[in-house]
This record gives sequence, structure tokens and C-alpha cells, in this order.
Amino acid sequence: MIGKLTGTLDDKNPPMVIVDCHGVGYEVFVPMSTFYNLPELGARLTLLTHFVVREDAQILYGFATSPERAAFRELIKISGVGPRTALSVLSGMSVTELSQAVTLQEGGRLMKVPGIGKKTAERLLLELKGKLGPDIGVPSSIASDAQGDILQALLALGYNDREAAAALKALPKDIGVSDGIKQALKALAK
Repeated sequence: MIGKLTGTLDDKNPPMVIVDCHGVGYEVFVPMSTFYNLPELGARLTLLTHFVVREDAQILYGFATSPERAAFRELIKISGVGPRTALSVLSGMSVTELSQAVTLQEGGRLMKVPGIGKKTAERLLLELKGKLGPDIGVPSSIASDAQGDILQALLALGYNDREAAAALKALPKDIGVSDGIKQALKALAK
């Protein structure tokens, strides 16, 4: 198994990159979260990898971080979720966002990912519960049920995860749900 590649970034064409390792170019499929953080062509690069061998192909998937690779490996263990779907999930949401969606049982967030329908989202929520490590779980800033409810309300109103998390951080830890939502909406309106 190939666990890591270190070499020169030779080409990038989403979602595939070519990493030149001492004259051998490896085609590696990466999630968009990794792709957006790639250096310029010709720069040194290290990717953690997962090697998939099928009857008709041998494919390398690469990740910038260990939590991304761990989440990918958990996703492909689920019946009906192959490597391409797992890559799509990790391209559509960060590992932290995926972990939050699983912890808060928010299938709607998963269904926003292309290729994920209602049944697949429900299966992901069920089978991933408790499997994503504590290092990729819900941020410690969501310390109470009230804060979790405030976060869910902001997400339901259409704010993205970063906006909602930023608004949540500005709130007092002991604030109630309705007051928290009002204050968060005021902060986001600025």
C-alpha cells in the first residue's frame, strides 16, 4: 500500500494532480479542500494517500491532512458509498462540517453535496455516528445544547458554517436560545 507521496507538483487538473516522485508521476485524486490548498506547479508537496485496487483499475486518493484521510476511510466503509462519492462528500464539506452534520444529525447538509440523496444521507448519519474521531468533532465552542440549537437555527436560515460559527463565538456561553439567535442575527447583519 502507498501511504504517502512526497515529490514535486507536476500538474493539477481538478480533481486530479500529478506528483512527480524521482521521475515517476503518480496520478492522485484529491478532494477540493486539498486541491485549493495546493502550492504552485513545481513546488514540493506531501500527500497522505489511500490506494484502491479494483478489478479494472488501481487508483490513488490523496489528502492534505490526516483527518481528511480518516474521514475518507470511514466513508468508503459504508455500503453504497464508493471512493468517488466519498471524495465528493469531502469536496462539498470540510471534515469538521461533516462531523458536525453527523453529530447534530443534519441530513439536509449532506444532501447539498452532489450525488447524495435522502437515503444515502440517512445512511451516512447512521453509520458515521461516533466514528469520526474527537479531533474532528464539533468544535469546543459549541459547549451547550443552547449553542447547538443556535448553530442549527443559523444554518437553517441559510448562513454558511463559517458565518454561523463566527457569530456563535461572539455570544456569551450562558445565553439562551432565542436571545442567542437574535444577537447572532444582529451580528451577521452588520
